[in-house]
Amino acid sequence: MIEYGMAFDDIIPIDALLGKQQEPMYGDNTPSSNKKKKKVDREAMQSAIMRIPRMDVRVARDLIDIGIREIYELQGRSAESLFEEIQALRPETPEYRMAYLRMGIYFSENDPPEASQMHPSVWQDV
Repeated sequence: MIEYGMAFDDIIPIDALLGKQQEPMYGDNTPSSNKKKKKVDREAMQSAIMRIPRMDVRVARDLIDIGIREIYELQGRSAESLFEEIQALRPETPEYRMAYLRMGIYFSENDPPEASQMHPSVWQDV
């Protein structure tokens, strides 16, 4: 009697036929696991500035770069002057960060801050 069925080992994956390299599903040294990891700014993430609710990490990095490391250092400052200092370091700084600066200044000057004011969209067109 002749069997016309195929054994599981006889099946050739389509990737092998097309010349694509098949990536293993598991393992640490596979090409897919060697992809570049997203850079994380650990200093900014662990800074006191990040205790401000909804603060953007990039804004925290900007503040650290101009010498502001603590929340109380934002008291009495204007968002416009801070933004000018940041732009002196990085001229390509986007305008949306101004809202985060205003929110940070509000947070530093009000204890306790109103929850409704603790969102950058509130500070966009002030």
